[in-house]
Amino acid sequence: MKNLFLLLSVFMTFAGFSAKAQTDTRILFVFDASNSMNGYWERERKIEVATRLLIESLDNLADAENVELALRVYGHQTKHIPGQQDCDDTELVVPFAEANNLVIAQALKRLTPQGTTPIARSLEKAAEDFPDDKNVRNVIILITDGIEACDEDPCAVSKALQAKGIILKPFIIGIGIDDKYKSTFQCVGNYFDATKEESFKTILDIVVTQALNNTTLQINLLDESGLPTISDIPFTLYDSKTGEILYNLVHTLNYKGNPDTLNLDPLFTYRMVAHTYPEIEIDELKLTPGKHNTWDVQAAQGSIDLSFGSGRSEYSDLKCLVMKDGECDLVNLQDFGTSEKYLRGEYQLKILTSPPTTIPKVIVLANEVTEVKIPTPGVLFLQTGGNGQGGIFRKVDNELELVKKFGDVNPSGRYTLQPGKYFVIFRSSTAKQTVYTIEKPIEIKSGSNTNLRL
Repeated sequence: MKNLFLLLSVFMTFAGFSAKAQTDTRILFVFDASNSMNGYWERERKIEVATRLLIESLDNLADAENVELALRVYGHQTKHIPGQQDCDDTELVVPFAEANNLVIAQALKRLTPQGTTPIARSLEKAAEDFPDDKNVRNVIILITDGIEACDEDPCAVSKALQAKGIILKPFIIGIGIDDKYKSTFQCVGNYFDATKEESFKTILDIVVTQALNNTTLQINLLDESGLPTISDIPFTLYDSKTGEILYNLVHTLNYKGNPDTLNLDPLFTYRMVAHTYPEIEIDELKLTPGKHNTWDVQAAQGSIDLSFGSGRSEYSDLKCLVMKDGECDLVNLQDFGTSEKYLRGEYQLKILTSPPTTIPKVIVLANEVTEVKIPTPGVLFLQTGGNGQGGIFRKVDNELELVKKFGDVNPSGRYTLQPGKYFVIFRSSTAKQTVYTIEKPIEIKSGSNTNLRL
């Protein structure tokens, strides 16, 4: 015995996020008028239950603004004969128009169930019923009492539509559906079990509410005290299932000082990425349709301020690599002489001085500034008689570390170096014996110049 279920498939494309309060919506009802709808459910024919409840929902849509409705029917034109089913029996009965709920209601009342159940083919045709307008939200609500009867695959149709840039988001409401049929639709939607006519009506109302997008969201970026005072942070919302970018926004506090309210589609499961340093990522976020939702996100931040201890720096464009302490992934490339906000935590800094300056375990506390100062560099003025090989080395714990390697060129010039003890090792390209290598120790002092002639 076939069972009653409702399949909601949402096809949406975004040309970009609009901040207007209500999104224009088209809802296409795809209605099963196959022979099995003559069967009884709670002492009433299934076609009568589904028709009556759908007409009630249409009445509720009569005053909806910026909404167009349409009706596609299948299984109503060709009588079902075993072995001779008509899998092309699907028709757009009422095209899209505003305020046509009564027209659709009259069309529903004239239906006589008699044919087969071509679900996949009806979905495929339904995608062509919508006008070519990517700025409108397109919704399909499919009401049927059976599984696919034409040996086609609704899951494959879903994948094909998504490959064309159409997002398929089905919701399935079933009455006493066997577990083996429930699994059939796992690839195309979320299943809800309606055991009574009343629960069917409730779920249908929820589906229509979702279709109208009457769902709001407030994102609370929480400070150290758990209050939603943090704002002005860019964030991205993705479709958690497909990875598609849905919205790019900047968090805002409204004129009352509260996080601003967004109108979002409740049909998606979201992945949120707040573009802080480091980024905050939360997956599998869902909205309760027809409600005001809140997401609480821990986002307490402090600042790292980079500066030289004293004097004027010789570096023109000094950068600092900021990483989480003990990790290799880059959090931020911060300009020296600036202050940047970071999530509270422990960081490691690698400042691209010459030689690089590494500072581990830099602690950032909420609402506090962590000052990081390094000594002002000095300058080495080197003069040689010509081309040669070698380099500048720093002495650390009685070991030499290469700071600057000389190629087969004249290394004469100006070198900005951090304070410390160094060795300059040089052999002229004209000297063909190793013993002619020149070694000179030097000390670089903060803010001072050192001259060396080889």
